[in-house]
Amino acid sequence: MNGALSSYYLFIYKLPNWVVNRIDKMRGVWKHSQSDGHEDYGLLVIEKARKYAIVKDLDEPVDFTDRTMVFQYETRFQNGLDCGGCYLKYLRPQDAGWSPREFENESPFSIMFGPDKCGSTNKVHFILKHKNPITGVFVEHHLNNPPSVPHDKFTHVYTAILKPDNELKIMIDGEEKKKANFLSADDFEPPLIPPKTIRDPDDKKPDDWGERAKIPDPDAIKPDDWDENAPEEIEDEEAVKPEGWLDDEPEEIDDPDASKPADWDDEEDGEWEAPKIDHPKCGEAPGCGEWKRPMKKNPSYKGKWHAPLIDNPNYMGIWKPRQIPNPDYFEFDKPDFEPIASIGIEIWTMQDGILFDNILIAVDEKVAELYREKMWKPKYEAEQSKQKAEEAASGFSDGLAGFEKKLFDVLYKVADVPFFAPCRSKIIDVIEKGEKQPNLTIGILAAIVVVVATVIFRILFGGKKPAAPPMTPSRPQSAKATRNDAVGSTTEKKGRNEVLFSFHHSPLTCRLTLCCMPDFVEG
Repeated sequence: MNGALSSYYLFIYKLPNWVVNRIDKMRGVWKHSQSDGHEDYGLLVIEKARKYAIVKDLDEPVDFTDRTMVFQYETRFQNGLDCGGCYLKYLRPQDAGWSPREFENESPFSIMFGPDKCGSTNKVHFILKHKNPITGVFVEHHLNNPPSVPHDKFTHVYTAILKPDNELKIMIDGEEKKKANFLSADDFEPPLIPPKTIRDPDDKKPDDWGERAKIPDPDAIKPDDWDENAPEEIEDEEAVKPEGWLDDEPEEIDDPDASKPADWDDEEDGEWEAPKIDHPKCGEAPGCGEWKRPMKKNPSYKGKWHAPLIDNPNYMGIWKPRQIPNPDYFEFDKPDFEPIASIGIEIWTMQDGILFDNILIAVDEKVAELYREKMWKPKYEAEQSKQKAEEAASGFSDGLAGFEKKLFDVLYKVADVPFFAPCRSKIIDVIEKGEKQPNLTIGILAAIVVVVATVIFRILFGGKKPAAPPMTPSRPQSAKATRNDAVGSTTEKKGRNEVLFSFHHSPLTCRLTLCCMPDFVEG
């Protein structure tokens, strides 16, 4: 959305169309703000670790009957996204007396669509609430294997296309990421068409039902020579004490260099004992102290005896309750989508800087494609260009810093050359000024060249030459003037949104509902 409107705190200023929830737990602050990197504005989440809720009623409910429906919007994680939702809820008509200020997570919706990321969750939701015609209960059906969320900080556009032939397409930045069918049992959980049969909830497993395929042999007897008490390891009787083993020397001795601290109080601290150190003799010998034979595995060890397993003669398989006809079963050729009366953003997020823009509902895919091309693509490219420029500037800055360090190292070595001893102090003084003000590196280098050239000139052409008139150093340009010259003057263009294009279609061929961000908040 193009424009340069002032920023608004939605819960303070009375702006049209969008309404902020007034419940205490949903008081995250919204702001009408410019996106970083271009002049486009959007609806911005500005506080961390908050719950947010804002809603906009459509002029009239949108019907899904027998036509393509396109849902599209843009969102951007300006500070990244570690844990938070950025999805939209397309609300069905609410009960009489409902106020948009009451919008919260339990408000009935028809479709929920958009990115959600936290912990192991990383997906672009598509959830359809469909009414079971038998029970009258609305059931949430979640798209299986949805696409993951882009992990950069650019604006991305999310598109869901619902077609009359029951096809669903999910697109990110105009690229198809997922295709599904509303009637497929594999594409939604639970499937929109329930199973014909279900488990009988009243069926119980018989007490004598044999579920174990193998059982211990009841006729098996433990062998007489099976010793369950035999140890797993025994001493190696064939082991021999190494020659030179110091049986009478301890492995550790008191540290002969240690002394009791001067402030040690025997009555309060107890009797002082010198710390232990490794016996130096043990390091030279195979070992010290009492020698013991090493342990080895016991060849007679068998462990606890268990009867071998045999096939269970009473095995009947894994018990399952019997199947009965599903009383809630129904069939249809296409889902009965609920009409959409409002669009809401109801999220909980640990990040700030999440921006929403260009929310679109249309019945023509080309409309959404045109919006991506005219509204999303320019800002996406501007954001990418800005990042590349910043990375290039950062790389140049790092390279310049490395060049400066090498340059100063060389200049210090030059100053130490005996040939330049007469002007060493001047060279060092100039170098130190350069280190304090790296932006003067080129000037510093030029100054040192002048100093060095002067020394060489005097050596080669010295003698009784008339003294050169003293040089009057030119006054450096003021920092203020420098900044003014470098920055120049800029004029910020502000004004109302420009209409990039318009649609004048018959309601029978194209019906478009566009929720633009400048028009919010409060009803």
